[in-house]
Amino acid sequence: MIVGSLVGGDPRPAAVASGRLLVVRGSLQRDLVRLGLLPCAVVALLLTGWLTHSRLAMLDDVFAAEGRAIARQVAAMSDLSLYAGDVAALQSVAQAALRGGQASRVEISNGAGIHVIAGGPDAGAVDSVRSFSAPVLLREASRTMAFSPPGVTAAGDQAIGTVVALRDTTQLRRARIQSLLTGIGIGLLALAGAWLAVRHMARGIARPLRRVTQTVAALQAGQFDARCAIAGRSPRRGGPMHEFATLADDVNRMAEQLQRHKQASDERVREATAVALERMTEAEQAALSRSRFLAAASHDLRQPLHAMGLFIDGLLTGAAETQRPALLRLQESTAFMSLLLDDLLEISRLDARVLTPEVVDLPLTPLFDALAAQHAAHAATARVRVVWRARGLAVRSDGGMLQRVVGNLVANAIRHSPPGATVLVTARRRGGDRVRIEVRDRGVGIAPIHQQRIFEEFYQVANVERDRRQGFGLGLAICARLATLLGSRIGLNSALGCGSTFSLALPHAPAAAHAAPLPAAVAPSVEPSLAGLRCLLVDDDAHIRLATAQLLAQWGCEAVCLASARDAIGYLGAGGERFDLVLCDLQLAEGEDGLDVLAAARRLQPEALAVVISGATGPQALQRLRAAGATVLTKPVSPARLRALLATLK
Repeated sequence: MIVGSLVGGDPRPAAVASGRLLVVRGSLQRDLVRLGLLPCAVVALLLTGWLTHSRLAMLDDVFAAEGRAIARQVAAMSDLSLYAGDVAALQSVAQAALRGGQASRVEISNGAGIHVIAGGPDAGAVDSVRSFSAPVLLREASRTMAFSPPGVTAAGDQAIGTVVALRDTTQLRRARIQSLLTGIGIGLLALAGAWLAVRHMARGIARPLRRVTQTVAALQAGQFDARCAIAGRSPRRGGPMHEFATLADDVNRMAEQLQRHKQASDERVREATAVALERMTEAEQAALSRSRFLAAASHDLRQPLHAMGLFIDGLLTGAAETQRPALLRLQESTAFMSLLLDDLLEISRLDARVLTPEVVDLPLTPLFDALAAQHAAHAATARVRVVWRARGLAVRSDGGMLQRVVGNLVANAIRHSPPGATVLVTARRRGGDRVRIEVRDRGVGIAPIHQQRIFEEFYQVANVERDRRQGFGLGLAICARLATLLGSRIGLNSALGCGSTFSLALPHAPAAAHAAPLPAAVAPSVEPSLAGLRCLLVDDDAHIRLATAQLLAQWGCEAVCLASARDAIGYLGAGGERFDLVLCDLQLAEGEDGLDVLAAARRLQPEALAVVISGATGPQALQRLRAAGATVLTKPVSPARLRALLATLK
């Protein structure tokens, strides 16, 4: 049994396992030629051999019969002359036999010493001569004849001599060779004719099969409009169709079904594509709407939050003891809101692709040391031991981004580890050119259903009540985006009750000894006095202007607060006015742009530090600020951060 398949799959393993594999070689046309030519060749060779053999035997028989006839004829004509001893007559008879040209030599002899020879050489001298003999019998004589020899019967059967006729076999040999060549030629012609006929018939069989194969190959290549053009004509009406025509009809029906299925599949694909494009468009519109909403909400929230922070810090200075707890709680709430808005700003900046990593050779030992100092207090409060193992490795990465990613993973590991547990932060080589940084904890672990969603914004597994002290669910989303900027991705291996392992693979830096170390943290010093600093504040929000002016006055600074860019540019260009710091909001009233004030400050008072304060977190605004090279403070600006900025000027 032959097992095969037209399209798809390889039947050989199953066929070999069941012992049904049939291996064929060559081609069908070659097999048909061999199948048709071999019997024809055998029959032609047998017939040609038999006919040639018969022809040769007939030539030999004719040659022998002619020789015997010559000998008998000469014997019949020379009986009386030989009996009478007439040599001259015998010579005449022999010469007469030679004149026919069929005998080359004639010998007549008897037992009485008469020996007559006529013609060429004898049989012993020439190899191409055959001899034929016949007895000379005395013709019938009456028993009453007086001269009848004793012993002669009425039948005259007494031999009185012998006639030997010699014939040259050259012509016979030529005739035999000619007959043999003729037989071979006829055989070759028969073989050639049979080969041509079989080849023609084989082509007639292989051509439709080749068309069927080509059609099947076209269908397999996806050309479902291909058809097998084979038409069968029955020798008589109502007779059976040719098998090739039936096979072609079956292939064409299969092609039509495949084409219908392909059209239906294409239609379904088009419908699904249209639905997917529609949903993608809806998702993009939703994302754009969300971005616009976040940008607008962020800006609208940052404005009062910025003013609130400034007012609270100003009130804390002269607040009574009974008022301080409420003000501190208010300040804490403001700090949480500011942290949430900062995370939203970070998400917007990453989505806007305004952050470009500065890739350098970065040793991991100082990075781990800085992170250890940063998280030491948190780990001590949670009673969690953190083990750092840099192993002297270095990577090629951005120091600030990598510190942000690893620091967030370590903070999460400390937060979700039970008291007394150990968090391991290690680096190890993977392959020849990668370093894998791992953060392992022995916490409760993460179920598989949550492992992909924890990198989504605002998704938290164990914070159903949305306790803000446990974060907002934006840390891992920011880390995932930062890892993408670093050319990597955050891996996760976790199981319930077995803890979690977060990993990050980065390119290995072989020259660790020459790598640029992380900048060392500057220890806080005594806050310098800010008295005498002159500041120009440009903001269209009256509350922000009032709160900032009061705060700067408490610090001993002199502040000029303006509401429009036009007034600020005019004030900067006025003679005798000098400022140490220019603070300007990005979006001002009546469509004015804070970057115009920034450009004027750089042009008119280049010694002053020009800073843009912005509550806009949209991608376009962030890209504009990056293109302008502006120093940016994002609202809400904490009083401590503003004082630190002023301290750098002092």
